[in-house]
Amino acid sequence: MIQTVIKRDGRIVGYNEEKIKAAIRKAMLATELGEDESLINKIATRIGTRGDERMSVEAIQDLVELELMESPRKEVAKRYIAYRDQRSIARRAKTRDMFHEIIEAKNNDITRENANMNTDSPAGMMMKFASETTKPFVDDYLLTEEARTAVRHGYIHIHDKDYYPTKSLTCVQHPLDRILEYGFIAGHGESRPAKRIETASVIACISLETAQNEMHGGQAIPAFDFYLAPFVRSSFIEEIKNLENLSGRDLSKFYDVKLKDYEKKDLEGLEGDDRLLQHAINRTVSRVHQAMEAFIHNMNTIHSRGGNQVVFSSINYGTDTSAEGRCIIRELLHSTYEGVGNGATAIFPIQIWKKKRGVSYLPDDPNYDLYKLACKVTARRFFPNFVNLDANFNHHEKWTPDDPKRYLYEVATKGCRTRVFEDRYGEKTSIGRGNLSFTTINIVRIAIECMNIQDSEERIAKFFKELDRVLEIAARQLCDRFDFQKTAQAKQFPLVMSKLWNGSDVLRPTDRVESVINHGTLGIGFIGLAECLIALTGKHHGESDESQKLGLRIVSHMRSRANEFSERYEHNFSILATPAEGLSGKFTSKDRKSFGIIPGITDKIYYTNSNHVPVYYHCSPRHKAEIEAPYHELTRGGHIFYVEIDGDATHNPEAIMDIVDLMDKYNIGYSSVNHNRNRCMECGYEDASKDLQECPRCHSRAIDRLQRITGYLVGTTDRWNNAKLAELNDRIVHE
Repeated sequence: MIQTVIKRDGRIVGYNEEKIKAAIRKAMLATELGEDESLINKIATRIGTRGDERMSVEAIQDLVELELMESPRKEVAKRYIAYRDQRSIARRAKTRDMFHEIIEAKNNDITRENANMNTDSPAGMMMKFASETTKPFVDDYLLTEEARTAVRHGYIHIHDKDYYPTKSLTCVQHPLDRILEYGFIAGHGESRPAKRIETASVIACISLETAQNEMHGGQAIPAFDFYLAPFVRSSFIEEIKNLENLSGRDLSKFYDVKLKDYEKKDLEGLEGDDRLLQHAINRTVSRVHQAMEAFIHNMNTIHSRGGNQVVFSSINYGTDTSAEGRCIIRELLHSTYEGVGNGATAIFPIQIWKKKRGVSYLPDDPNYDLYKLACKVTARRFFPNFVNLDANFNHHEKWTPDDPKRYLYEVATKGCRTRVFEDRYGEKTSIGRGNLSFTTINIVRIAIECMNIQDSEERIAKFFKELDRVLEIAARQLCDRFDFQKTAQAKQFPLVMSKLWNGSDVLRPTDRVESVINHGTLGIGFIGLAECLIALTGKHHGESDESQKLGLRIVSHMRSRANEFSERYEHNFSILATPAEGLSGKFTSKDRKSFGIIPGITDKIYYTNSNHVPVYYHCSPRHKAEIEAPYHELTRGGHIFYVEIDGDATHNPEAIMDIVDLMDKYNIGYSSVNHNRNRCMECGYEDASKDLQECPRCHSRAIDRLQRITGYLVGTTDRWNNAKLAELNDRIVHE
């Protein structure tokens, strides 16, 4: 006798005879003789009593077919079989339609979910095929009913769900010195330790590219200047030895000569040892420049993930004050300013200047000249962004200015905003760690469900009660994903789990990664604080002190709950100001269907990213900083402060410095500056016109309009989804 039924999604439910009767009745009604209730009851009874205790839906339907074929009503059997086929086709129709849209290279929100991915290419198509068919598998077999329901109703979004079955982690800050000093083996390739700057540059690229194929998020190098500095010196010594071979002289006294800086100078007027020394310095600087140029070029041309996406890469630098470190920084900035190819702005790596008082910010700081250069480069090339080591939440008690390895205690970030620093279960550091996975909460939907409660205290209390419910679901879902990730073997991630992740060096290929990954973070993100506050108070936090107080209360509450989850589940939970790209319109679309168009909330097709003041709101950079800054301390999983400036920033690097001053004054953790930048792809002409359609020099209409989307640059908006395009069109200058 049938007791339970295995549904197509894997769930087990109680047997319901009425469903069999309804299906047979529907088939009978489609024939001339109509329904026969007696036969319906007879067949349903026979199947229920003769079937196995647990059966699948398909097996039960097979029994129905056999019973109908053996009955006097064989025409009903034909209708039933046809009905089954139609249902099967209908279930596959959604996948079929989606595949056709990918095949035909249609521009829609499925194919343009990630603006950094070319889904028109064969590799890109294959990746989207895999992505879109993997997500239903995750829903059906890897998520709990609780999480599945929360996703379906738009309360949470599980990021990188298509990578869920791979057990991969999100990202890691590369301890590049381990690779440069000892080399590595990944897959079938082997890399020897580096000896010169050119090799070090290439290995840095290979490390980022290889790890990108093993993870589902981006890659970062936390101390690019410190890591590459030793190879400036070794290359300098190599140049000295070349001079020894040419001159026949012993110049070993120069091997350890203390240099104040590596600067190119004219050899005219120099003689003897001074001339030889300067020649070696000039040659070294040229080599460093070429190595940095090659690094940037490679990071914009090397493809990963099946060949359809350049590596989502970031590098942090700015605090190495040694002559060699300064040489790396200077030539990296010069190469960035010059551009790649025919002078185009490099999309990757996302470059991040480490701003530190006493080191790289104030006029008397040793790297102040390079800081000014960094602002000049940003004014033309958008990068570097700026991370504030002076923010009180970015301090490390072990950091000292005379420690040659002080970078171990400097926070580093990943381009779009991901931050990993605090660790409940190990040394506080960014290096060799990263995010494991993250899930975003739709706080707007929660607020909409409460907005019609007239009493304000009751409305807010109801919101927090529902927020707690969804936070609990998100935490449990992240723990479930962690429990799945921890079962992976080290050999599944040959580089990440041998050289990059802290503690992985002791793992054997078949060891599980459980013992080391808990040093990573589980991120709970949020989106749409502005719309959430409008629903609860009538105004967003940029226009109301009351709303700002409530906004801080909401995010503070989320932070407190994350701390509770860390203690309860013994993981590093953090709150993340979500960098929503594909998600920016998904929540809104679901909420529109549920609640209709609500002015100020669902009347646009996107929600405002995380805790930002809405992009359409007119305010000064200072006001924006005052409002958004307090959220940075609360969102230790990552955050960013954006400012939109007008005009040609190339001639106004002081405007960039003004923004960094706001970081310093308001305790902002991470920031970047957006401005217009157009470039003619035919002749290289550049300007800052807002809507340049035709090059005024050569009249070409091939215009590269550089824009920033959730932290990274995109030279064309063709790959932007509709929600992000709408947000882009709404952006206004902060002045």
